[in-house]
Amino acid sequence: MNSQQPSGTNISPSQSARSSQPGSEQGVRAKAGEAVSKLADVAQQAGTQAKEAASSLASDANDRAKGFLTQQVASGADLAGHVADSVRSAADSLDRSAPQLANFVRSAAERVEEFSDDMRGKSAEELMRTASDFTRRQPALVFGLASLAGFVLLRVLKSNPDAGSSRNNRRGSERFQGSGQFHGV
Repeated sequence: MNSQQPSGTNISPSQSARSSQPGSEQGVRAKAGEAVSKLADVAQQAGTQAKEAASSLASDANDRAKGFLTQQVASGADLAGHVADSVRSAADSLDRSAPQLANFVRSAAERVEEFSDDMRGKSAEELMRTASDFTRRQPALVFGLASLAGFVLLRVLKSNPDAGSSRNNRRGSERFQGSGQFHGV
């Protein structure tokens, strides 16, 4: 059972694995590199698509918001036009009793109508730009108007008592009036 093999052809299995390992290791590394490269390309494409989708959604939302604001500006212009019509009607009824006041009210109605016409032709962006420009030109006036509006709002809120507290105060006073005697609280 002693078979003779030519010298040089006697290779042990461990030597065979070692000799073929460097080549197969490089093949595995190359395949892994290719897989990583493909994965990176797919990830980059997915990122690009996600950015495009987000940009598209943001653009759509922006367009919708602009359309909504423009519609609200048009509604505000219509409301201002109706106010001007009402003020003119009030001026007409004042003509008999107070003609000077009627002229003043009519003048105010004309100003409101001009404001309404100016608003109708502009988008929300144009109105914001106009307001911003006005604020840059007249900062003291804008600050004064904002202060006045704040003061008026504060006075309105202070003059309107809380419904709950006024109800509680009425109950307490009714309790004392109904009994005719003070029993304490």
